[in-house]
Amino acid sequence: MEYLSDGAFWLALGKIIWVNILLSGDNAVVIALAARALPDHQRAKAVFIGSAAAIVLRVVLTLFAVELLHYPYLKIIGAALLFWIGVQLLVPEEEDPDAVKGADHLWGAIRTILIADLVMSLDNVIAVAAAAESGPPAARVPLLVIGLGLSIPLIIFGSQLLMRVMERYPAIITLGAALLGFVAGEMLVHDQALEPFFESMGGASTTVIELAGAVGVVIVGQWLARRRSKSGPGSPGPA
Repeated sequence: MEYLSDGAFWLALGKIIWVNILLSGDNAVVIALAARALPDHQRAKAVFIGSAAAIVLRVVLTLFAVELLHYPYLKIIGAALLFWIGVQLLVPEEEDPDAVKGADHLWGAIRTILIADLVMSLDNVIAVAAAAESGPPAARVPLLVIGLGLSIPLIIFGSQLLMRVMERYPAIITLGAALLGFVAGEMLVHDQALEPFFESMGGASTTVIELAGAVGVVIVGQWLARRRSKSGPGSPGPA
């Protein structure tokens, strides 16, 4: 438990909670949609059981991802994926609520919640695994359990409030995307294949890469968002 006095532990915990909340809004909506057809007395039970099972599943998947990130070059791939996840956060896509069918019995809703959460959790798993990597090595399992355990209930019970806050203050989403870019840069410089090179360049080079990741996500994301808005349904077609 010595890691509780380590600032890196608390910084990594904050990253895990923030990126998981930021990336799990869609998951919370899916949970609500899957349980919407149930009677009132079963709806809360389905959400609780399905979400608890989803937490366990996500912890297992993230632990697996953390172990994979110890191999050379995999952090480079993870950094690229995380960068793209951050970019996509700034280019929201319209979701079809009818794509998730509400089950009319308890275990059917729980199964739907589990399957949907598994399918939609790749971005969460990569981002949370990357955030855990920045913490003390001995604390990574507690970081994942505590971080996911704290953030999932916040998502479930506060998803509507969180989405309204993000709609009212879009800068929160931009800052979150920048954080993902920063973590992507952090992953890149700590890949076993590249770490000796960045160490030879000095500590300033790693900070430059991390900040470049944060800025790059925002620039690319906003550029793609503007491009999509110009080519949207309301824009004039080609002559």
